[in-house]
Amino acid sequence: MILVLFAAAAAAVAPPSADQTRYDNCVALIRNSAPNAVVAAQGWRIEGGGILARQCEGMAFAAQAKWLEAATAFENGATLAASQANPRAADLWQQAGNAALAANDAGRAVKALDAALATGVLGGEDAGEAHLDRGRAQAALGHATEARSDLDAAKTLVPADPLVWLLSATLARRANDLPRALDDIQQAMKLASDDASVALEGGNIAMASGKTDAARTAWEAAVKLQPGSSAAKAAAENLAQLGK
Repeated sequence: MILVLFAAAAAAVAPPSADQTRYDNCVALIRNSAPNAVVAAQGWRIEGGGILARQCEGMAFAAQAKWLEAATAFENGATLAASQANPRAADLWQQAGNAALAANDAGRAVKALDAALATGVLGGEDAGEAHLDRGRAQAALGHATEARSDLDAAKTLVPADPLVWLLSATLARRANDLPRALDDIQQAMKLASDDASVALEGGNIAMASGKTDAARTAWEAAVKLQPGSSAAKAAAENLAQLGK
């Protein structure tokens, strides 16, 4: 009986496949030399490497902030995975959406994230982050209704992510829903009190509410929190316009 149990346990811990080992090595190479990892992944793909080769290629491009190339590699991997009914397609579509968003191609990001969510595979935090990213993309496209729907879904799925509340607050302010904007930015402040972007938006909302002193205080905090950041620079510009 003991021998049978031991045999079953050994079978359950099967060694990784050759593809998985090659993928692990490719990912490890990214940390040492992302350009070399791209070459390795592309060589693997040319040799007939499938989904994992394309995923590593995308990750290697992303490590170099080559976002459009990364999006293409992830999209190719997702398309291949979908054709094989492989659940990894969901992750690859999500990675493609992230890369497209980083490349400021919001339309492409929405399409990829639509595909990721449509698989029905993503759940919990993964689904929440997909809704968050799609909400960001929809907002960038000026699709306020679609952005609101995604951000509300993200609030439920990833309530501990301050970016959800920050983006929701910004969207509400732009819609002139100041009570909602205030509630959301207060939640963002609870989760990320040291984030200059949160302080900047807090000042924006205060200013839109006619609270000049509160806006000044928030913008001054943004400048101090992360000097040199884009949020700090925007806050400094706002302070300059306020004058003394």
